Amino acid sequence: MPEQSRSVTFKNVSKRYSGAIAVEDVSLEIAGGSFVALVGASGSGKSTLLKMVNRLIEPSEGEVWIGGEPVRDGPAHLLRRRIGYVFQNVGLFPHMTVGENVAIGLRLAGERDTSARVAELLRLVELPEEMAKRMPDALSGGQRQRVGVARALATGPKLMLMDEAFGALDPVTRDGLGKAIRALHERMGLTTILVTHDMAEALLLADRVLVMEAGRIVGDATPRALLAGEGGTAADALVAVPREQAHRLAELEK
Repeated sequence: MPEQSRSVTFKNVSKRYSGAIAVEDVSLEIAGGSFVALVGASGSGKSTLLKMVNRLIEPSEGEVWIGGEPVRDGPAHLLRRRIGYVFQNVGLFPHMTVGENVAIGLRLAGERDTSARVAELLRLVELPEEMAKRMPDALSGGQRQRVGVARALATGPKLMLMDEAFGALDPVTRDGLGKAIRALHERMGLTTILVTHDMAEALLLADRVLVMEAGRIVGDATPRALLAGEGGTAADALVAVPREQAHRLAELEK
């Protein structure tokens, strides 16, 4: 059985690159089982903060804890096997079949007969089982992202990190995959952290939205509170974009 949903805690976390500050003194707790979106303009530090959870980036100061344990304890590669990670350019190995890509984490964990688990994972992400035999270059962008999600879920993690995972997709595919991810989050009891620059996406998918600006968390609220103008100046500016688009669309329908 998979482990229980994991909380994530940032304790005075900072990241500096040759004097430039990417993340500055962030302290917050993300409850197990929640779906949290990290939003902000490019360069605000949201992807850097996310990657400190699975140690793709090490903090200059502070600590990140998962489920009451610091992530720096133990080898990074073992930590990553317990965390699902999906990013924009999903990075499927082109010389491997879809099934082999999905099963990578299982094989690294010592499993040999993975065909049943691969079929189960493909069904979870709403892909036909026979797709396991295809090569990645035969798939659409949306199908490749779904394979990436299946691969991330293969070892039964309870923490899912998503870094602009839908950014390269067309709007219809993006919307469909977002709904599928939210459904998987509920079904599997995940803790999900989604980095996105799309405030509408954050409002529709997340339970809690964290707004980043210049490496700091400057807004922390529910989608409803953000829409009510309770998230602060930076959040209001981001919310204004989908709100204005909705108003313009409504005008066109008159």
